Amino acid sequence: MSIARSANLSGPLLFEPIFQERIWGGRRLHSHYGKELPPRVKIGESWEIVDRPEAQSVVREGPQKGRSLHDLWIRNRAEIFGQIAESPRFPLLIKLLSADEKLSVQVHPPPEVAAELGGEPKTEFWYIADATPEAELYVGLREGCSRDAMEEALRRGTVAEQVHRLPVKTGDAMFLPSGRIHAIGAGLVIVEIQQNSDTTYRVFDWNRTDAEGVPRKLHIDQSLRSIDFSDCRPELMTREGESLLRHSLFDVDQWQLTGPRPAAPHGQFAIVVCLTGELRCADVPLRSGECFLVPASLKERELEPAAKETSLLRIRVRPEDSARP
Repeated sequence: MSIARSANLSGPLLFEPIFQERIWGGRRLHSHYGKELPPRVKIGESWEIVDRPEAQSVVREGPQKGRSLHDLWIRNRAEIFGQIAESPRFPLLIKLLSADEKLSVQVHPPPEVAAELGGEPKTEFWYIADATPEAELYVGLREGCSRDAMEEALRRGTVAEQVHRLPVKTGDAMFLPSGRIHAIGAGLVIVEIQQNSDTTYRVFDWNRTDAEGVPRKLHIDQSLRSIDFSDCRPELMTREGESLLRHSLFDVDQWQLTGPRPAAPHGQFAIVVCLTGELRCADVPLRSGECFLVPASLKERELEPAAKETSLLRIRVRPEDSARP
């Protein structure tokens, strides 16, 4: 790891979003958050913080403008990220998802299966930022769905009958360990926090075809090896105070910001996603639908509400030597 001179940090790091066209996407990231989307394109994802070979977050303003997340990770790791476990790339990927139609039913491989198949494990967390009245998630299996039953459903095109359905509303949250079959229903805007992985096996696509009548590619063999067939009828997450998730990969808290609060202890970084209202840190504004990274060594680290009803998600990776409860 090469080391650069001091990053000259004056405030949190804001990155340029990377918009992804998806057949199930739409324009709700503009209507809900005011994001400037490319015209006449169905945008399904906004990659807010990402460090991958095929997609790279770039700082959009301030002294670090133009630098990539990977460059910061390699050259200023301790200064920006603190004492974090060794990894070739920044370990998280933060997205906003906007679904006008249902996503495919899919699964991400557990670590042992990912290693065998040449993929990457992927555990993720969803926060429902906005939901239409009829919105629902498809998560886990219905009782009694065995591998044999799933194989039969795949032949018949009836996989949806084997997947557990949950109605959801704004403010709900769901944890998705690798191996959990899932799909996002229509009418949802979701904050997705996940391992830095892009391995997805498509189980079922609702028998959809493209304009030429061709169905999307499925990954049947890989999916059947990845699905946890003991994972039946999972429930939405139960909030414990401000805590939404405590996990070895990342922690997620939800705050109603009514006064100044430090983003994290000095020496630890935090990612902040503004859900509603507006906040500021070291004179850097953050509006709803935006996120920034508060560096570990930043001195001015208090988050201050700049509008009424300001709420946020605070995401952290625990320091390498920090014991977990």
